[in-house]
Amino acid sequence: MKIALVGCGAVTQAVYVPLLSRRRDLFEVSAVCDLSRTLADAVGERLGAARRYTAVSELLADGGFEAVVVLASGSHGETVRQALAAGHAVLCEKPLALTRAEVAALPAGRLMVGYMKQYDPAVRRAEEALAALGGPEALRAVEVTVLHPSGESQLAFANLTRAGDVDPGLLTALRAAEDALVSRALGESAPEQVRNLYGVALGSICHDLSLLRRFTGAPADISYVETWGLAPGSIEISGALPVRGRFSIRWHYLEDYPAYRETVTLHHDKGSLELVFPSPYLMNAPTTLTVVSGAESRTHWREVTEAFEVQLGAFHAYVNDGIPPLTDVRGGLEDIVTAQRIAARYAVQHDLPIGGEAA
Repeated sequence: MKIALVGCGAVTQAVYVPLLSRRRDLFEVSAVCDLSRTLADAVGERLGAARRYTAVSELLADGGFEAVVVLASGSHGETVRQALAAGHAVLCEKPLALTRAEVAALPAGRLMVGYMKQYDPAVRRAEEALAALGGPEALRAVEVTVLHPSGESQLAFANLTRAGDVDPGLLTALRAAEDALVSRALGESAPEQVRNLYGVALGSICHDLSLLRRFTGAPADISYVETWGLAPGSIEISGALPVRGRFSIRWHYLEDYPAYRETVTLHHDKGSLELVFPSPYLMNAPTTLTVVSGAESRTHWREVTEAFEVQLGAFHAYVNDGIPPLTDVRGGLEDIVTAQRIAARYAVQHDLPIGGEAA
């Protein structure tokens, strides 16, 4: 399947380039696009893509591929809209967009939103174990803890090519457009701490929201949100699950923490299912599932199959065989709505202004 990549930054270089290089049985990268010509050339060279662009409109106008993989930073709404309108299937890295309005403007088409943790074999095994226990009705609580060191430390091994050739005026305009989207989501008067919280919710915590959707469905209620420390700092979120029980998420940005660690624990009346995820940038690093049952019996499963690679295979199967993705436009929208409810709850608790879609 011929594909085009939009965005040639960190996740593309550290994750998608090596995976697409070893999955040439499934994909041929025929074109790449990035605001930086330096990055487009670097990724194009590594993947053998001769056609390199710095504007999405030019990439789509030339065509010559079946699908677009959107890996750029920020909101993906407009790029996805253009790609779907041009008739291409789209794999879009999270988040799908920053506003509900962007999602509402998307034309019909084949769209998959990339939440690779949903495709982790350890997660799928946990889903099967939960189903055997009776599904979401069996849960008492879901507890999430994320220890998040700096992106630079997580990517130090990757020897990334850096961009220094993008027009500063263009970057300023793009940042202004992004800020306008956040204002549409949260209101013009939403203060910086609410905007920062929304950014973390859609940029990182959304992975845990996507797992909640798989295990239990989207949260029924956001009842408490707190932040502390210098931004992005620490964030605590809790609320009701849609069927039974409650959830809590504790997310901590720890600049110099030794290694990324994410723990998702599902507690039921007779035991627990605990998932521990490593840094997402380490290919084939194991995710561990620990099943705790009667008399503190423990069973450990370590899965080294790369979740990003399984996700790419699922996209290929979606486009060619019509097998539905785990997250489509509806799931992407659900996470945007939940992130807005998180921002709104925090604003209400602290008597801060909130408007826009979140109001």
